[in-house]
Amino acid sequence: MAGGEKKKTNAGGGGGGKKKEVKKETGLGLSYKKDENFGEWYSEVVVNGEMIEYYDISGCYILRPWTMAIWEIMQTFFDAEIKKMKIKNCYFPLFVSPAVLQKEKDHVEGFAPEVAWVTKSGESELEVPIAIRPTSETVMYPYYSKWIRGHRDLPLRLNQWCNVVRWEFSNPTPFIRSREFLWQEGHTAFATKEEADEEVLEILELYRRIYEEFLAIPVVKGKKSELEKFAGGLYTTSVEAFIPNTGRGVQGATSHCLGQNFAKMFEINFENEKGEKAMVWQNSWAYSTRTIGVMVMVHGDDKGLVLPPKVASVQVIVVPVPYKDADTQGILDACTATVNTLNEAGIRAEADFRDNYSPGWKYSHWEMKGVPLRIEIGPKDLANGQVRAVRRDNAVKKDISRANLVEQVKELLESIQQSLFDAAKEKRDACIEIIRTWDEFVEALGKRKLILAPWCDEEEVEKDVKAKTKGEMGAAKTLCSPFDQSALPEGTLCFASGKPAKKWTYWGRSY
Repeated sequence: MAGGEKKKTNAGGGGGGKKKEVKKETGLGLSYKKDENFGEWYSEVVVNGEMIEYYDISGCYILRPWTMAIWEIMQTFFDAEIKKMKIKNCYFPLFVSPAVLQKEKDHVEGFAPEVAWVTKSGESELEVPIAIRPTSETVMYPYYSKWIRGHRDLPLRLNQWCNVVRWEFSNPTPFIRSREFLWQEGHTAFATKEEADEEVLEILELYRRIYEEFLAIPVVKGKKSELEKFAGGLYTTSVEAFIPNTGRGVQGATSHCLGQNFAKMFEINFENEKGEKAMVWQNSWAYSTRTIGVMVMVHGDDKGLVLPPKVASVQVIVVPVPYKDADTQGILDACTATVNTLNEAGIRAEADFRDNYSPGWKYSHWEMKGVPLRIEIGPKDLANGQVRAVRRDNAVKKDISRANLVEQVKELLESIQQSLFDAAKEKRDACIEIIRTWDEFVEALGKRKLILAPWCDEEEVEKDVKAKTKGEMGAAKTLCSPFDQSALPEGTLCFASGKPAKKWTYWGRSY
């Protein structure tokens, strides 16, 4: 597993003071390699890349500006899209009363082990302890029953951007499994199941776009098994990512149809057009800062972070490379002009003018932070009216005329975005193994594969697979049954039970 609660020092902060002595060894490198010790590599990258800092409460992390900028870019996209769907933002309190939390039995059982409780105020014990929201169904729905009276009050479509607390005890990992995280959670109510079903898929498509179009990560859209669905819901859909280095799936984001279960518990009724009393159909859906951890795991390399241009807060870093007798001021002016030209064209560019670091140190620093494109300007570039562009993803260098700078940089950024997605998809696809028997399943699991298998879709069979594969690495489980189903040849049997198979399902270990 990635993570471990060891505190790390930020190696990216040292190395100042030496103005002219250019050393090749910058002291910025990572101690661990991605392929050799993934967990330690990940812990080091998120700290040295200035994404997070460890906090003195285990499982909680400080999200630094480099992280928040990525979160805000995704938030800006998603918020605008849900507003087009007439979904409105709101904010509900962080605290939940025990009576309300326990109203939906399956739901509370699903979350009970992770709920954090406030039991004291100052020195005095609270008469009734108060829970901190692990999710907000039980916080919001008592008020839905108050606000929804007739069919004209529907649909009610709300979203909130907030934090939630889930007191994880197993393997806290920055972004992937933390005790407090940021997310959006949408909660909607409809008069009909058809409307609810339609929205589930619309939202899931937005989640696919966040992963594939912004984070350059391939995902599978599908439906969760009965065992893995949201506690108390009717069915759960998800986008599933995969980390080739660890052979683990990651539930990227979920869109749930809650059916009428919560409506029943919280008495969310309305009078329909015929004047009859009916119960609403509900959905809830969420994606969190986990998205950022998946991005680091998929694209990062032995030099540090690799950020897709669409989410990078700095897409281009401009570094002056003056020599002893060079026209230093001319070079600095050219850097400033380059940044201004790119900024005016809507490209997020900055220059690194710090004079206490050598150009080599700066290259390593910005590579560690994953900036997609570096532009170097030295005496030769100045004389030739050009700049040198260096890609972070593959280190390819290209000289660009300053006359068509914007056009060429835009092309490069688009190419980097696409290349990252293509490389990630190629690696992911190479890990998919189609199996048909239990022996093949065990072998593929041992090779850390993403397994596609024919399954009878029975809960007891999944429980049995989990029990049989329990070990140090964790048990295997269903990740999702993809919407994009290949035909099942007649007579195909379930790999685990030998009963007739009903569908193809992805299995594997997961975070």
